Amino acid sequence: MHQINECCEKVKKDYLRFLYKEEIYKKSTNTHIKNLKRIYIPIAFWIHNKYNIKKKILFIGLSGGQGSGKTTVAFILGIILKTFFRKNTCIISIDDFYKTLNERKKMTKEKHPLFKTRGVPGTHDINLIKKFFTLIKRKKFRKIKLPKFSKSLDDRLKKKQWLQIDKKPEIVILEGWCVGARPEPYSSLKKTLNLLEEKEDQNLVWRKFVNEKLKKEYKKVFEMIDYFIFIKIPSFKMVFKWRLLQEKKLRKKQIYKKKVMSFNEIKRFIMFYQRITLQMIKDLSK
Repeated sequence: MHQINECCEKVKKDYLRFLYKEEIYKKSTNTHIKNLKRIYIPIAFWIHNKYNIKKKILFIGLSGGQGSGKTTVAFILGIILKTFFRKNTCIISIDDFYKTLNERKKMTKEKHPLFKTRGVPGTHDINLIKKFFTLIKRKKFRKIKLPKFSKSLDDRLKKKQWLQIDKKPEIVILEGWCVGARPEPYSSLKKTLNLLEEKEDQNLVWRKFVNEKLKKEYKKVFEMIDYFIFIKIPSFKMVFKWRLLQEKKLRKKQIYKKKVMSFNEIKRFIMFYQRITLQMIKDLSK
């Protein structure tokens, strides 16, 4: 308990500043501090212990349903690992490795129209992720650039706008809703889960392609990760509620105003994620 209190004293200022910046201040400061001590600091200690055992760059995968707070959790863990443990920590999002808009447009013509919407396995540039992991792991580290994806533009930014990593990280946290997802048996793919699958993927082309990507390319990337942290959501209904809150937050930001989704658009959008999210709750909860 002494170590947790010591850590809390050292990081709480940066932690609360981050929450305020992200407009996560509905709860009392005392509640936020309790969460810091009860959840985030113990997880950071666990990660640090795993790093000490491995004694070289540690890769952590962090996943959870949309709106579950995985990006926030990743940044809070980064604050603790950097400030208290003095570990050079790199937080990366699988979202920054989306294929370009042109590449996805090509997929809609060649594979299936549903690939117009980014998010599902198959819409990420897996070769780019593997290349990034390989470059970051090499013994003689050189400066590398981390891709940056703009959701307001729905496209990858030009290389000059990418984030440069000057020093080799000791801990890398890859966060993303599908990080660690596993493929389903073909028999369960046949059963439709929502109107999107029923009306727009009647021949299972989209579902089978996504599942095949998980079985092969994504599996190889996830095998490069040492440990996984999974945020289990209470039910899929919560994804809609949380996504609605996210859109309200985006509405306040001028840059995203044109991209904010309506109630019905959100209902359709989360259908893209439902199958894999539910499968992850089954698989990763174990």
